[in-house]
Amino acid sequence: MEQTTENIYKFGIIGCGLMGREFASSVARWCHLAEMDVKPEIVAVCDSNPDILKWYTNNFDSIEQVTSDYKELLSNDNVDAVYIAVPHNLHQEFYCAAIEAGKHLLGEKPFGIDKAANDVITECINKHPGVFVRCSSESPFFPALQKVGKMIEEDVFGAILEVNSGFLHSSDMDFSKPINWKRMLKFNGEYGCMGDLGMHALHMPFKAGLIPKNVRAILSNVVEERPDGKGGMAKCETWDNATLFCETVETKSGNEFPMTIKTQRIAPGNKNTWYLEIIGTKTSVKWSSKQLNTLEILEYTGGEQAWQVIDMGHEMAYKSITGGIFEAGFSDSILQMWAAFLYELNHGKPISKFAGCVTPAEVALSHKLFTASLESQKNSSVVNI
Repeated sequence: MEQTTENIYKFGIIGCGLMGREFASSVARWCHLAEMDVKPEIVAVCDSNPDILKWYTNNFDSIEQVTSDYKELLSNDNVDAVYIAVPHNLHQEFYCAAIEAGKHLLGEKPFGIDKAANDVITECINKHPGVFVRCSSESPFFPALQKVGKMIEEDVFGAILEVNSGFLHSSDMDFSKPINWKRMLKFNGEYGCMGDLGMHALHMPFKAGLIPKNVRAILSNVVEERPDGKGGMAKCETWDNATLFCETVETKSGNEFPMTIKTQRIAPGNKNTWYLEIIGTKTSVKWSSKQLNTLEILEYTGGEQAWQVIDMGHEMAYKSITGGIFEAGFSDSILQMWAAFLYELNHGKPISKFAGCVTPAEVALSHKLFTASLESQKNSSVVNI
């Protein structure tokens, strides 16, 4: 079908930093999507830093409202939906205010600084069923993971023996890097790296119905203090790295197996690496964003075992104008995530199971896992979820 502008949702952005600019850039590229019958338009922006807002007003003529007060943006009747990217301690206040104002919401993870905050957000969502709410996470929208999703739906793996998923990067490898809000309990919460990075590692497993029964967590505060930017040193209060060992059940079959989830801010050799491995009795797959467009598949039918390597092209869930032979990148996955949000908002369901954004129920499950992980670390114990 030809793209139309018949269905336009007018957006406000609250928190206009790195990921806000990524969303705005996706809006500017919307014509890249070949068969979308819905379109976003940025009409309002809100941030406490006026210098950040200049980038938006310089690049988007559609912006009608510029403010430092998020309540002013939410009271704007011309705003249909909002993207909110603020520190975790503000999630409960901002997200609930947006939902109560009747604004459709895509919010950043982890949807609350802790489980108590997430419970309040979840209750607010349930009280306003006419408001569409999803959580930001772009990892499944790479073509290789879309193929893995189809393989899961086709039930090709046999009995799952093991799943390993993670998000590893090196943002804090420089020990002289000044402290930021993500290392402070009052802003980031006790989850530390789990709250920041965990949904990236959990998005595919949770969509696949792989539900942890319990967890033994090993959490590490690798760098205990950092420069405070004022000539002194400040205590780092949150976890740098986390490894979660989970006894997991596949909801469809009832099969139980081990699943390992890793989230690390200090991961030597990794700039910004997603990975997923599913090991099954019939089929196994391995993927890493280090080779973003490469998928390894092992199909066992007896005899010798051999991994095959498949090069993925631009096989996106939401069709784009890019030729299928070309590779996909990070900006493509962001565009696809936003296409998923708008498509489901407009049509009531995603184009396919694994082409949907993180749901509030999936977010709530992550909070149960992270809360249990904190208890596991504290007591060196296995904790039921």
